[in-house]
Order: sequence, then structure tokens, then C-alpha cells
Amino acid sequence: MHAPFTLIRVVALVLAVGLSTAACGKYAIGNLRSLMAFKEANELYKRQDFPKAVEAYQRAIEHNPEFGISYFFLGNSYDNMYKPGRKGEAENDGYLTKAVENYTKATEVIKDTDPQGVEIRKLSFEYLIAAYGADKIDDFEKAEPIALKLVSLDPNEPANYYSLSKLYEDRGRYEEAEAMANKGVEVRPNEPLGYMLLAGFHNRQANWEKTMEAWEKRAKIEPNNPEAHHTIATYLYEKALKDFRLSAATKQAYITRALQAEDTALALHADYFEALTYKNILLRLQASTERDLKKRKALIDEADVLLKHALEVQKSQTVDARKKPVK
Repeated sequence: MHAPFTLIRVVALVLAVGLSTAACGKYAIGNLRSLMAFKEANELYKRQDFPKAVEAYQRAIEHNPEFGISYFFLGNSYDNMYKPGRKGEAENDGYLTKAVENYTKATEVIKDTDPQGVEIRKLSFEYLIAAYGADKIDDFEKAEPIALKLVSLDPNEPANYYSLSKLYEDRGRYEEAEAMANKGVEVRPNEPLGYMLLAGFHNRQANWEKTMEAWEKRAKIEPNNPEAHHTIATYLYEKALKDFRLSAATKQAYITRALQAEDTALALHADYFEALTYKNILLRLQASTERDLKKRKALIDEADVLLKHALEVQKSQTVDARKKPVK
């Protein structure tokens, strides 16, 4: 349940750090050789040439071992060299070991007084947690204290609670996972992402009521986001279609609520292709439950109109996409 770690995010930091160090020497790289090695490493990193980036970051550290930011990027280069499909191979697993060593070193060397370093230090903790997580090293005993420390360092950052929540969920400690996810939402109650992550957690636990409660809260704080209302409709549709334990009345209620959600989405964005498509499907599902033949035909006719509109929108969007110049 932690935020995705993307190469794009780190490359953006590479650019920011590179510009800062080149502009004013803010991070006190000891000498020209260290600065040159760091800049070279950044260029190699951006090109995703991680083996050569490792060599260049190592040179930067040799010339100035107090520049903690280099340890993070060195660790992340090793991290990117690790291949999950080759887990168990000594060389491949060694990349993770080196990644962990350098992430740890970054958390120790980077000072809290360094504005740029604060973000890198936080990333170092996040990537350490991910490295020890179930998808990689799978060492909960190492990951938990790091996640707890990250929470203590910045208790007002929701992502820290979500990282801890994911660790607990992976261990089957669902009550603690839910508590941490809720804490993340409490810290920043007007942030949609928290409710989306909470909904995902409850959905994985097959808790329908809490899943929908989270989606509804998300829509409440994003009333002008058509996707928020459309998402509610998709969950209601899936429930009405697949849960054969539902009574006819409950099934009809879910279909009606889903249609209302799609109507809200379409009122905000009349050419919202996904909402048009789903409303068309929902109307057909409603028609299948209707005994009155005239009402059934009216529903199907309305669905046909929506489907035609959806296909026109799709065609228009495809043409527009083809017209856009390739950069």
C-alpha cells in the first residue's frame, strides 16, 4: 500500500541535484573530480546504464565520502540492476545487498539540515523498506523497524503509514495493516489517494461495505472528478453481476445506484468514454431484470444510443491521437 517507486521520480531528483550541485556547490562535493564523477554518473543513470553509473558514483564517493546523496543513487543503481526473475542467483541477489548497504549509508550520512538531502534521505528509507519487503528480500524483521523509524521522523506524512500498512498486510497482520492505513487517512483526510488505497486494502480483504465506504468518501472530497463517481459505478456493477447471493431487490438497488453514479460522472464530462460504456452495460443489465417488455425495450434503446455515442467518442479520440505530432 505504499506509493509506487518509479524511475521517473528518481530521475527527476537526479536532475534537481545535478543542477543544484553544478550551480552553487551547495552540497560541498570535495573537489572537481568528485563533482565531475557525480555529474557523469547522473547522465549514465538517466540513460539507465546502471553498471557504468555504479562505477561513476563510486568514484564520486571515493573523492568525497561525506556526500550522502551519492550513496542513495549508488544504491538505487544496484537496485535497478536486480531482476526479480533471477532471484536466488548469487550475483543478482548481491545487487540487492549492495543496494541495502548504500541506502543505509545514505540515511546515516545525509544531514537533516540539507534541504535537498531531506527528500533523498526519505527516499532512502522508503527504498530500504521496499528492498526488505515481500517482493524482494522478504525480511519483515528488518523492514518493520525502518518503517517505524520513518513514521517517527515524519508523522505527518501519510505515505509512511501506507508503507507500514503494506508490510503488515503482506505478513497477514490485517488489523495492524488497517490501523496504519486509517492513520494515513487521518493525517491528511482531504487527500483522495488515502481513500483509494484504503478501498484497495478492504477490497483485497473482501470487505464490501468498507470498500464502498472508502470509495464514497473519496468521491465526497472529489465531487467534480468524474472518475471518482465512475469508479463507484464499476464496483456496484461487479457486485450486482457476480454476487449470486444478492436478493433481486438488492441487485436492483445496486444497479440503480451505479446508474446514478454514472449520470453524475457524465454530467461532469459528457464524453467520458468509460462512463458511457458502463452506463450502456448497466442499462442492459437492468433490462434483463425487467418484466415489463415496454420498459425493457426502452432501456435497451437508451443503451443503444449510449453505445453509439461511446463509439463516436472513441473514434474521435483515436483520430485526435493520430493527429498529435510525435515528439
